[in-house]
Amino acid sequence: MGKITGFMEFHRLQEASEAPQTRAKHYKEFTLHLTDAEAKIQGARCMDCGIPFCNNGCPVNNIIPDWNDLVYNGNYKEALDNLHSTNNFPEFTGRICPAPCEAACTLGINDDAVGIKSIEHFIIDKGWENNWVVPLPATVKTGKKIAVVGSGPAGMAAAQQLVRVGHDVTVFEKNDRVGGLLRYGIPDFKMEKSHIDRRVEQMKAEGVIFRTGVLVGKDFPDHIMNVAKETISPDQLKKEFDAVIIAGGAEMPRDLPVPGRELEGVHFAMEFLPWQNKVNAGDKLKAQLMASGKHVVVIGGGDTGSDCVGTSNRHGAASVAQFELLPQPPETENKPLVWPYWPTKLRTSSSHEEGCERDWAVATKRLEGKNGKVEKLIAARLEWKDGKMTEVPGSEFEMKADLVLLAMGFTAPVASILDAFGIDKDARGNAKATTDGEGCYHTSQEKVFAAGDMRRGQSLVVWAIREGRQCARAVDEFLMGESVLPR
Repeated sequence: MGKITGFMEFHRLQEASEAPQTRAKHYKEFTLHLTDAEAKIQGARCMDCGIPFCNNGCPVNNIIPDWNDLVYNGNYKEALDNLHSTNNFPEFTGRICPAPCEAACTLGINDDAVGIKSIEHFIIDKGWENNWVVPLPATVKTGKKIAVVGSGPAGMAAAQQLVRVGHDVTVFEKNDRVGGLLRYGIPDFKMEKSHIDRRVEQMKAEGVIFRTGVLVGKDFPDHIMNVAKETISPDQLKKEFDAVIIAGGAEMPRDLPVPGRELEGVHFAMEFLPWQNKVNAGDKLKAQLMASGKHVVVIGGGDTGSDCVGTSNRHGAASVAQFELLPQPPETENKPLVWPYWPTKLRTSSSHEEGCERDWAVATKRLEGKNGKVEKLIAARLEWKDGKMTEVPGSEFEMKADLVLLAMGFTAPVASILDAFGIDKDARGNAKATTDGEGCYHTSQEKVFAAGDMRRGQSLVVWAIREGRQCARAVDEFLMGESVLPR
């Protein structure tokens, strides 16, 4: 490494960010990337640890020690090339990935892990600032045509990899803009959509064709945003293209089957979050679900719930509470027990810092209201023992609730698209396809492949990018007999 003793000399530095009370008044990003001097010091903390577990902790297998060393030595362009060799879109992961690589950092065993995510953020922003991120069109065309259904990170990664080796790639998106759940599931204050837009421009210059407002297969459920203006059948795609990749997101939310679920004011998170992104993009909506002046209860303690908290605060909610079914996790993980794997520990998001009452081991029993509108939530406390939960006797309580947002995760991709293609499903309702060996990522249907949430279920953006890249290689091998694309 550039500085062998750096991990003993320097402390981990968090990226600077705007104060909670001011950032909650707007929808812009509020976290700044490191300065050159700060990045150098953070890169110096990377140890010469022999076995870099961070590489395996990262789903796309970023070559992290290498680009940490390059940043320390000021070789930013080379660091960017190294980063791009494994990750098509580090500006996405550098902002919204939870950084499993840091959980696997060897230094993290007895000290603060290397700030890998902040260094990644620094490298890619430095690349854009210096115009180092340019189109890389293929020099030779293959004449093969590939359709990619879904323009989220999995679809975008697959499309970019395939167009760069000479295939003609068309991406189909049911909504009016490219980006999938990155566009309409992630709030702008976590990732502004200009990052997607400039990648789209790069990909167009490389030859990717984007067709938005096109629904493949059957209609989607009413609670899932869909502004498609035309439809195309799977048979049409299979007839017009040499291969088809299904790369949509896991959009079937987990419901809450309790009395009062039908009351007005009870909504899935994805009935709430996307419309604010559309407003931020300049769209004029006839109506928008707002939290302004309301007592909001978010059910679900994950990232989607946190996004609902941050958006509700920006709307000017009267109060925001968030419930989690599981017990409160410990403030610090048991590192000898879990390292280098992702630990269970208490995590406080930037949205929580802006104002939120959090509670754990709480089960919602019913929702009550008048004139068809929800007014309060009745819940009870839970006791967890040996992995099983029981209600604590006499613990029932009620909370004022004008808006209840269900953010309990997603169960599977929308079944209608898989059914339209006639694709076999696994036990969880995802497209059935393996990830290794001959025919990996290939579904039960001829020349139809699946990647990302469509194959593995709800997951991280970094896993979507990994699967998109690997699926691209599988498709290239299927069409050409061999592939130069990395796996």
